[in-house]
Amino acid sequence: MQRAYVMLESMAVSVDLPPPDAEVIPGVRWGLVEAFPTPAYWAYQVMARRIEARSIKYKLGQTLREEVGACLLGGHGIPACVGLLAFEHLKAKGAFEANPPDELTLREWLSEPINLDGRSIRYRFAGQKARYLAAALKQLAEESSPQHSGRALRDWLTRIPGVGFKTASWVARNWLDADDVAILDIHILRAGVFAKFLDDQLTVERDYLELEQQFLSFSRALGVRASELDAVIWWEMMASPSSVANVLEALPEGKFKERHAPSRPRAKNRSSDSPQLALLG
Repeated sequence: MQRAYVMLESMAVSVDLPPPDAEVIPGVRWGLVEAFPTPAYWAYQVMARRIEARSIKYKLGQTLREEVGACLLGGHGIPACVGLLAFEHLKAKGAFEANPPDELTLREWLSEPINLDGRSIRYRFAGQKARYLAAALKQLAEESSPQHSGRALRDWLTRIPGVGFKTASWVARNWLDADDVAILDIHILRAGVFAKFLDDQLTVERDYLELEQQFLSFSRALGVRASELDAVIWWEMMASPSSVANVLEALPEGKFKERHAPSRPRAKNRSSDSPQLALLG
């Protein structure tokens, strides 16, 4: 057994984990709890946040329309702050109310300058995202969305043009607090390959559902909720660029390393949890 502690103001709470050489799933060892990014490390991070009442709050909207809008407006190539500002801009215009605007109106609104820290910016993908968002709001207005499970909602959302498995899973996890889907972005994929609970020969473009099942099996083996684990891994990987680059550099040569060439971005401030809007980067 290995023991770690969560330090609170007036006490220390111990977290006991299996020994490093024990297998969490066949072929995957728990590893040292203090060694980023082992399975034991991830289990401890989830439990520590529970004990400290520091859960990551990932819901972005007050209605399903808003949640879909926020997730569609964020994602690959869009900084988190810009996606959030675009969402708030459209929300203030009434885009997510009962009678949704058409594509042309959404494009005009998204093309308007938005104030960011005293400077005027433009949303990069106004035309494309207006088209996707118009289709999404139309489907939400005309059909009843299944909400008995995250998987059902995710699969329903993938019928919308421009909404793939990642975005649909993101919405389903956020809105339903679902544990039967996984948001497999670059951060989750890297963490899974580093700790060997995801197959490095698979890609999210071709093998999303198989990778998702591997992630869900891993979370069950750890004994933690998939939604918690997904959010914690995303936050820690996003906030630890130097550590991630070091692990990437240490990987053996292969296709995965070629696809994820190490970079050295500046370290990010880890003092507070930002909304999970950059998840699909």
